Amino acid sequence: MPQVSQLFFKTATVFFLLGIIMGLHMGISGDHSAFPAHAHLNLLGWVSSAIFGIYYALNPAKAAGRLPIIQFAVYTVGIIVMIPALYFLSLGNTALEPFVGIGSFIVFAGVLLFAAVVFSKQT
Repeated sequence: MPQVSQLFFKTATVFFLLGIIMGLHMGISGDHSAFPAHAHLNLLGWVSSAIFGIYYALNPAKAAGRLPIIQFAVYTVGIIVMIPALYFLSLGNTALEPFVGIGSFIVFAGVLLFAAVVFSKQT
């Protein structure tokens, strides 16, 4: 399996575990105000990272080179910036709102890089 697939699967697993912990915390405490961060962590962190890993595993030629690793790094940094900021914003800390936007644009850049890989002529 390509290295980038392994990185995405390992990262997706960490995001999945964090999403479960966040969901358990919300359920036990009865405070669901952080549900936007929980949803974004699960969908962008766990599910999307796993899908990227699957794509690269099924298309090892597309996993070669530097662009997939750059895409992994950019996308993952975006998630790491966005999700904690969104979590604390959901709890009322408005000072972190700019970091939600910054993280969102970094995530978007990671998705654009993935699109560049998918639509590249390399087979």
